[in-house]
Amino acid sequence: MKDLHIYNTLKRKKQKFEPINTPHVGMYVCGPTVYGDGHLGHARAAITFDVVFRYLKFLGYKVRYVSNITDVGHLENDADSGEDKIQKKAQLEQLEPMEVVQFYTNRYHENMRNLNVLRPSIEPHASGHIPEQIELVEKIMKNGYAYQSNGSVYFDVLKYNNEHNYGVLSGRKVEDLYETTRELDGQKEKRNSFDFALWKKADKKHLMHWKSQWSEGYPGWHLECSAMGQKYLGEKFDIHGGGLDLQFPHHESEIAQSVAAYGQEPVKYWMHNNLITINGQKMSKSLNNFITLFDLFSGNSDLLEKNYSPMTVRFFILQAHYRSPLDFSNEALKASEKGYLRLMKAAETLQKLTPAKKSTIKVAEIISKATDAINDDFNTPIFISVLFDAVKIINSVNDGKETLNAADLKKLQEFFSSYTHDVLGLLPLEKSAETDSDLTNDLIKTILEVRLNAKNNKDFTTSDLIRDKLLELGVLVKDKKDGFDWEIKKS
Repeated sequence: MKDLHIYNTLKRKKQKFEPINTPHVGMYVCGPTVYGDGHLGHARAAITFDVVFRYLKFLGYKVRYVSNITDVGHLENDADSGEDKIQKKAQLEQLEPMEVVQFYTNRYHENMRNLNVLRPSIEPHASGHIPEQIELVEKIMKNGYAYQSNGSVYFDVLKYNNEHNYGVLSGRKVEDLYETTRELDGQKEKRNSFDFALWKKADKKHLMHWKSQWSEGYPGWHLECSAMGQKYLGEKFDIHGGGLDLQFPHHESEIAQSVAAYGQEPVKYWMHNNLITINGQKMSKSLNNFITLFDLFSGNSDLLEKNYSPMTVRFFILQAHYRSPLDFSNEALKASEKGYLRLMKAAETLQKLTPAKKSTIKVAEIISKATDAINDDFNTPIFISVLFDAVKIINSVNDGKETLNAADLKKLQEFFSSYTHDVLGLLPLEKSAETDSDLTNDLIKTILEVRLNAKNNKDFTTSDLIRDKLLELGVLVKDKKDGFDWEIKKS
């Protein structure tokens, strides 16, 4: 426990993990804006902090893990003007905004269950914490760091920066923001273009709005995490996580809000996972390289050569360090699929091994290397490489080339089970969709072998019937001179 080190984005270095209230840990991770199907980037953030959550619990900490649902206030382009992302979806589909929220929240939870991501301790909705957000705005205004303008309230970044440092997390300089801030509607209300909204006055077309002393309106996007983090974890807590794209302006603004309201930075350790790219480009609908998790699991995308199971996707994400960029490719996912199967089959083999009188392998060294890796800022790729060293040993023992005594065998079994399943969150084969996928493939091949025999016996009625029935089920059969090929059609 004492050897765990976390890279703190705020300090820009690894720090020995020392919780504020040992053995209790408060952890907040920015959850999704639920207006569309989750994509691979959402999966990376969820899996990254799922491992953190799992490992801290494994070490014996009592963890309160809070991850929010953003269902109001997140406008297009992460700005202070434009349409609310959920409202836009509701208008397109002629639904109530909360219908959109519920539908996509359910879809998000389904994806997370498939990926074996644990549910957080608390999952608050921004729309359910409007009073807390209004109260936070009042505190910031009372302390002189915000101003009202035409019914909206804005955070005074320049005044705050004169006394503190708006840029402490991201390294940005306020003077540079004059050049990089885009001109958008509503900027004339602000003293400076980079001031951000704490409360926005709703126009007549806006569907989601609440009463406040300033106007009928809604909270700014950055406000929700500060308000809910303080409510459930206190004015200062241990870990705040999220994707690298949230570092600025979202998390930078969270720090400023908390300092302005409570006089101290809210978080001890800031953690940010890097982004997923496709062929070196950021995943984006505008670039037509956007892959949802449902696409991955079904194979229903022109960017995919086949479908990939949730455990393959989870293993793919764990094979890169969370702070490193991760580039998507079919080849990488296929390699992850093979690696996951190899690891899980070794786990099955390990449970069937019988002990010998003596050991020819130093199990303690393997466990020590693995523990050092996971304690080094959750270095899952190094940890997995140690697991594969153990796989070689397991196979060698199974082949009779090495031996393990009863005590060492038990240690290795417990280590393999606890770390692969409890910490990495990888499901064993019997609980994984991999098994179902392999069984489906074997059944289709068996049916097609029966069809080939019928065709060779000139029983074309049976041959055509099997082909047509398979086609109805979405299996396309292609006859060849030396046999057949087949594929599952993309819907």
